[in-house]
Amino acid sequence: MAFLSYLISGLGLGSVYAIIALGYSMVYGIAKMLNFAHGDIIMVGAYVIFFAINSFGLPLPVALILAVIICLVLGVVIERLAYKPLRQASSLSVLITAIGVSYFLQNGALLLWGSETKIFPSVISNAGLSLFDGKLKITWLSLITIATCIVIMIGLTLFINKTKTGRAMRACSEDKGAATLMGINVNLIISITFAIGSGLAAIASLLLCAAYPSVFPTLGSMPGIRAFTAAVFGGIGSIPGTFLGGLLLGVIENLSKAYISTQLSDAIVFAVLIVVLLIKPTGLLGKKISEKV
Repeated sequence: MAFLSYLISGLGLGSVYAIIALGYSMVYGIAKMLNFAHGDIIMVGAYVIFFAINSFGLPLPVALILAVIICLVLGVVIERLAYKPLRQASSLSVLITAIGVSYFLQNGALLLWGSETKIFPSVISNAGLSLFDGKLKITWLSLITIATCIVIMIGLTLFINKTKTGRAMRACSEDKGAATLMGINVNLIISITFAIGSGLAAIASLLLCAAYPSVFPTLGSMPGIRAFTAAVFGGIGSIPGTFLGGLLLGVIENLSKAYISTQLSDAIVFAVLIVVLLIKPTGLLGKKISEKV
């Protein structure tokens, strides 16, 4: 039963990684750029929820909606100011810009809110289900996180496959030039992609802070790195791959901490990633694309 408990907790952790990783995967799949400032948008979302609840006394649903709106607008602004001028630039220039935006957001948080760690309010009960005479305990947080991830994945998949905007996203992902000739506003589609990814980051910030109740300026750095690892693991640019990569990463990390070592868990996670990339460089569900030169 202990193994099953660790497995379910790992799925809960992996669900958070999967939600965060969607932002990386969607932006890369459509805009072909890595937004390393995505993790810091999580930090902004956490601060917004924290102050909305603690300082203004807003209920949790209202605080979450406010965080989603602010992060959504922030994602669009970052794309328009920092990334759009570099649309034709080299990938190295975009990467350096993304790192610069990340540092800008972190230092902006330091100036606005200080460096002190703030304790996040308890928003989800620590209780849960007790099965098999108490031998298996599943927290409500794990169940809510897994359910949220599944709903987001289904909703996003339906949006991309069934809506006009989703089809435009797929067209831009395949060929931006051809999409432009077909009358698709590529700049608008990329902005929408950043907006969706940033809105999901706000949702992930709530789940992350519910599990680890603290808010500080570098909050999103490590989860952001792990989520990026999950996206690469599953196949960056692939939504099902991102979902699978996030879940597997969370399970591997949790089982490593339980059965091997808490100090070596990160090393084990990245070692597994290296092995997967050596065997399948595109990730578990990534597709190999041949380009004519």
